[in-house]
Amino acid sequence: MRIDIVTIFPAMFGPVLGESIVKRAQEQGAVQIVVHDLRDYTHDRRRTVDDRPYGGGPGMVMRPEPLFEAIEAIEASVHGAVGRPKDGSCQIALLAPTGERLGQALLRELARVSHFVLICGHYEGVDERVRQALVDRDISIGDYVLTGGELPAMVVVDGLVRLVPGVLGHADSAIDESFSDGLLEYPQYTRPVVYRGMAVPEVLRSGDHEHVSTWRRLQAIAKTAAQRPDLLDSVDEQTRIHHDGTGRKSVE
Repeated sequence: MRIDIVTIFPAMFGPVLGESIVKRAQEQGAVQIVVHDLRDYTHDRRRTVDDRPYGGGPGMVMRPEPLFEAIEAIEASVHGAVGRPKDGSCQIALLAPTGERLGQALLRELARVSHFVLICGHYEGVDERVRQALVDRDISIGDYVLTGGELPAMVVVDGLVRLVPGVLGHADSAIDESFSDGLLEYPQYTRPVVYRGMAVPEVLRSGDHEHVSTWRRLQAIAKTAAQRPDLLDSVDEQTRIHHDGTGRKSVE
């Protein structure tokens, strides 16, 4: 997978892209990530990327010219000509609070493309013609407003890279996580068996894989019911959480 990021603050990405799993994925050749300074595609001495909005109002709007030129330069470099393959293997996304909410299902969908371009929005937004002509989708990481699209872009990149085959150490690591099956992840334990009077549950030390699997499923459902009950709508209809009067959660 290749990921291109278009931003007016390219220096923000170095610490994130140069550490941990994202760094290893690039070193392994599983992912290529290229950060582009949008100001490189301006033509005035001040390297201007924004202007006042037509119709009045506060703030500034990102101009279309630098964004069009940046995207076209990326397309020409990656695909040999301006324009994207018609098979959907390349997607362009704008990071904006008006976008669709980022979730694990969307990340899995995006991970199927071979080329992904992220545009980091700023100010009061981008000229709408950028959306009309260039952008396949808007993406938001939550119902709040940030200074710009850089931090959301880092979140998207980190979530995507984990899903690229061969990046994680264990083939099931990306499957057996929170939200992968609509539930929060079950509790995890490691050594020592007892620490400050708190013991690892006996079932996890039993060696009975079927029993462990059942325990983990029940724990995931109970945790989801307690912390994110809204997610239970996505769980199998035959799975139900109830309280049996003792305060313990059980499954039927």
